Amino acid sequence: MHDLVLGQFFPGDSIIHRLDPRAKLILLLIFIVMTFAANSVSAFIILLAAAVVSAALTRIPPSVFIRGMKPLLFLLIFTTVINVFMTGGEVPLFEFGIIHIYKEGIINAVTVTVRIVLLVLGSGIFLTYTTSPISLTDGLETLLSPLSKIHLPVHEFSMMMTIALRFIPTLVEETDKIMNAQKARGADFSSGGLIKRAKALLPVIIPLFVSAFKRAEELATAMECRCYRGGEGRGRLHVLRYRARDAVFLTVGASLLAAVIAINILYPIYRL
Repeated sequence: MHDLVLGQFFPGDSIIHRLDPRAKLILLLIFIVMTFAANSVSAFIILLAAAVVSAALTRIPPSVFIRGMKPLLFLLIFTTVINVFMTGGEVPLFEFGIIHIYKEGIINAVTVTVRIVLLVLGSGIFLTYTTSPISLTDGLETLLSPLSKIHLPVHEFSMMMTIALRFIPTLVEETDKIMNAQKARGADFSSGGLIKRAKALLPVIIPLFVSAFKRAEELATAMECRCYRGGEGRGRLHVLRYRARDAVFLTVGASLLAAVIAINILYPIYRL
């Protein structure tokens, strides 16, 4: 449970931290498009280099990013196995009974796994790790503000997204406390089959839900006591302004996206 760092904000004074939240959201969107647009080894080299440089610019220890990948280990293994054994090809590399492993399956498994890792890494670099919940709310609301013209609750949507991300670490901590309390009472979460382990989690899930609803009620009461009535008529303590560094990063991001697309077409090294 302590390895789950999704939703945590790591305060800092790096250049990534100081970027405008709107710019970071746009950069994340560009990075996601780049991740799915890359279909050659040369494009993935550019993508990996951009991710490593961006992670270094955050000045966040690499151990944080590694810990953030640990909860995804099962998903990565499952995805790899499915792609290796379920993807067909021309000439099998290995055959044993009904098991056939092809080169195309291995390449597809590596490609999907790298894309998942890059997506998680990018979301941490440009979003949760380097952007405070308040800045994230302001950035989302400003970017989605044109949708308010058609009477969509943009402010409420941004607030809900931010609160959900903010309370992930809190719920993880609460789960850890409940599990330790149940272990002190003799509960066993690590032995037995899948069904037994699932049943053992029931004494954790029920109090966790009760605690989550209690926290939600307390948060709603606190917001009402501060006269919160939604986004209408509300001002901001810090007004968002684009600066030169935001323009530089957005230009670099757009250039990298163009480079990935161009390399896929003109200079692909082993097209995937």
